[in-house]
Amino acid sequence: MSDTTLEYLHSVRERRGAGYLPLLDPDRLPLEELERRVVICAAAGADAVLVGTSLMFSSKQAAFFERVKKLVDIPVICFPGSASQVSPLADAVLFLSLVSGRNAELLIGEHVKAAPLLKESGIEVISTGYIIVESGTLTSVQFMSHTLPIPRTKVDIAMAHALAAEYIGMKLIYLETGSGADSSVPNEMVRAVADYVSIPVIVGGGIRDPETARAKVEAGASFVVTSTVLEGGDDDLERLVGELSVAVHPKG
Repeated sequence: MSDTTLEYLHSVRERRGAGYLPLLDPDRLPLEELERRVVICAAAGADAVLVGTSLMFSSKQAAFFERVKKLVDIPVICFPGSASQVSPLADAVLFLSLVSGRNAELLIGEHVKAAPLLKESGIEVISTGYIIVESGTLTSVQFMSHTLPIPRTKVDIAMAHALAAEYIGMKLIYLETGSGADSSVPNEMVRAVADYVSIPVIVGGGIRDPETARAKVEAGASFVVTSTVLEGGDDDLERLVGELSVAVHPKG
């Protein structure tokens, strides 16, 4: 693996054309089941695993990071919904700033609370411009963040927010419609943002099948995230993750 998680992600993008990042929610599954699913995801071709939730109903996330890192050789990355969800046991943390909203707590307030812990722990911090896009339904992230999403047809607004995030110094852009969203980020918006900025673009929310995942990559996404589709029955989980991995990786 590369020296840092961010360098590793860049190398995945270079070698495989794009990367696949399953997102697992510690509120939705027992700890043992989460561990098992991470192992399945790693074996089926995922490049890294994101772990995070909107609320955090239990304290099992810390134990999860400690245990699962011994089971897989891909990065396990913290995807926190607030400062209280930051885990120093992860390989890295996506330091998400909700640049599409005007809620000061999610632009900088939660970051101030988390920063001392991150410094003390020495965990790798990857600053990420987080942009919520209208999905067709009220998602958890929209409700909890008290912000309006960018309208699906306002591509220029998404472009301007992404560029501002890059100019501020962020390393990644994350376009998101939210877990359980009715619709994914429009391909036109993905393409416009990816062409407008020079940093990698992650796309998540509403992606439930390999065809939609491939469309995001063809539109310019550097990384594709799926979540809700991985939370159902696991009879075909390995097959589904494998198909998503193949779809996302144009270079194999």
